[in-house]
Amino acid sequence: MAELFAVRNLRLCTKDCLCLYVCPTGATDTENSIIDREKCIGCGRCAAACPSGAISMVPKEMPPQQPKSDQVIDALRVLIQSKNQAELVASQLPGPLAEAIRRSCRLMAEDLCREAGYMLPQSGNTRALLEHLSATEACAKELADSLLSSLSFNEPAPAAAAPVEKWRCTVCGYLHEGPLPDDFHCPRCGQPASVFVRVEE
Repeated sequence: MAELFAVRNLRLCTKDCLCLYVCPTGATDTENSIIDREKCIGCGRCAAACPSGAISMVPKEMPPQQPKSDQVIDALRVLIQSKNQAELVASQLPGPLAEAIRRSCRLMAEDLCREAGYMLPQSGNTRALLEHLSATEACAKELADSLLSSLSFNEPAPAAAAPVEKWRCTVCGYLHEGPLPDDFHCPRCGQPASVFVRVEE
């Protein structure tokens, strides 16, 4: 079994503080509410005691990203873009239902990103992103370099990918990423693939 350590979700934490009483090392008792990873021995008592479910046990070393075919990656990218667009639409509508839809779309997009390998902290994709930020973004260089030196990557950075095809619907403006099959229909206005034009970078 992999070694574990405890992490606290500050959004869920209701400050019941039972974790403070059961932690044998005092790892949960910190001024910034972030569990001290150096003190945590991975016993799981804090997670079991937390009434709000704010503490989770996670592995010290994440498993390597499962390989996926280019077709699956392209489909994930399309789904991510779809959820991002739905989130944008929902953010412009009033009421609690629209807010719930907005948050749901954000969570689904984050899960899809994880499935595509972009949010696993030790993945090659993360390494490639941090190296890109370090080399091109002056404002992010210090943070990117710090993460590059502190994360234990279990994959090499992937080779630079070929540019993704982009197609725009001439009727409603919907942007499609990836290959455009002949039987494709715009998810927004229902028009066939023949009304789409290639977007040149």
